[in-house]
Parts: sequence; structure tokens; C-alpha cells
Amino acid sequence: MNFAAIPDDYAQLDKAKIVILPIPYDGTSTWMKGADKGPQGILEASAFLELYDIETDSEVFRQGIHIADPILEDSTPEAMVDAAQKAASIFIDKGKFLVSLGGEHSISIGVIKAHAEKYNNLTILQLDAHADLQDVYKGSRFNHGCVMARVLDLGLPIVQVGIRSMDISEKKNMKPERTFFAKDIVENNIWQEKLIPLLTENVYITLDLDVFDPAFIPSTGTPEPGGLDWWSVLKLLCLVVKHRNLVGFDVVELCPDHQNKAPDFLAAKLIYKVLSHRFLENE
Repeated sequence: MNFAAIPDDYAQLDKAKIVILPIPYDGTSTWMKGADKGPQGILEASAFLELYDIETDSEVFRQGIHIADPILEDSTPEAMVDAAQKAASIFIDKGKFLVSLGGEHSISIGVIKAHAEKYNNLTILQLDAHADLQDVYKGSRFNHGCVMARVLDLGLPIVQVGIRSMDISEKKNMKPERTFFAKDIVENNIWQEKLIPLLTENVYITLDLDVFDPAFIPSTGTPEPGGLDWWSVLKLLCLVVKHRNLVGFDVVELCPDHQNKAPDFLAAKLIYKVLSHRFLENE
């Protein structure tokens, strides 16, 4: 299988500028299971994408998009994080632009570590319904609810977008001036522009699909009402790519529903959109 069913000539690792790394891990999910099927769901839906992007007037697949072998380590969350970090580092060191597909949000920890080793002056931009700032959740420091706490352990600055659910214990680690709660941005047309100055030169994006309202993405493990829409998210992502150096991103927490493939396709199209804007200058 090739991403977006692109011709084989554009899917070879040695020629591809972009690598997609599936990490189908679902070991710490605490409500609905199924995120381990997320990467496959996104890849299957991508076969129905149109390869021409209207907004950028480009065909980003011509930069080459390779799908790497999935990370299947699932003995413990810690082992999965280590495996993800090692695999990501290999591709980053080869100069590839890495897109990681979860699985649940804990997969982001290892991938972010790998990018932090490579890039200085790095900010982590989190799009999510949940703060994910708990130090320990359900007995694990590598639970999906602890992702951003582990990022803070790395000493990296973070910006959080779309948050509308959290535990009171997370407030101590949250910086209000760097947090864009859903309630404050849902009817605000300029919040994206206010966010950009908070970002450093290099940016990594971790995108939990539950940042979208369940009307757009009902297929997540922990859906939350009051989320963002397609155009709000896309506007932010495009602004980040335009004004900063996007070094990589992940898309996590899709739990495919065989009766509703629209969320799978939305995730696939979002990935292709971000890549289209990121590589526009290379077209």
C-alpha cells in the first residue's frame, strides 16, 4: 500500500522526502479502544484522495511519500516510546520529513524526543481536547494523559490549542498565556494570528483528532463536545507552516468506525493538506 495510492516511483524510501511512520499502539487508552487501527484506517482512506491540492496549486506527492514499517512494540508504554524514538531518529537523521500516525497519544512522546535531539529552538504545538499534563495517570507516567507532562520534562516550550477538558491537578503546569481554550477561540476570528508569535523558529505539531468537534470526528477514544472545525484547524496549520519551520508532526487517536469512514478520510486529507503547504516552495 502507498499513501494516497501514489505511483510506486514516488513511494521509494531513497527518493522520498516524506516518511509516514505508523505506530498502532493502544496500550494505555482508558475509554474506547481501537486507536491501534487508526494508522491503517488513515492509510486506507488516503487511497481516495485527489492528488492535486486546490489551495496550493500543487501535487505534493511528487516530493515522494514513503510508508515505513509500523512500530509494533507493545510490551510496555516505556518500551513503545523507546522503539518509536529510535525509529524516528533514523529517518530524521536521513533528512526525511516525518509524519507519525497513532495509535493513542502516548506514541508522540518518543517521536518528540527524537525531534528534540535534532532541532534546537523547538516549540511543541499541541492541538487537543485534553491538556494531557498529568504526571501519572492510571499508574503510568507514559499514559496518553501524560504526553505534555513528558514534553515539559524535556524542557521544551509548549502551546496548547482546543483544550476543553482537564483535571484540576494539571493547572499547576499550564501557562494561561500559552493556552488557547476552545471556549475562547470558537467565535474568535483572529486567535490563530495571536498564537504565531508564541512559537520559536522550529515547530513540531502533535495533533490529537479529538481537537475537532465530534460532529467532524466522532471516531476517537475520548470525544469531547465543543471542539474546533475543519477550517479553523487548517487556518492555524497553514499559518504555522508559512511563518515557522515545521520540522514534523503526528496525528493520533483515530478509532475507525466501519460504519462511518468520513473521519478516516478527514485525517488523511489533513495530512496531505499540511504536506502540500509545507513543501510548496519545493514544487
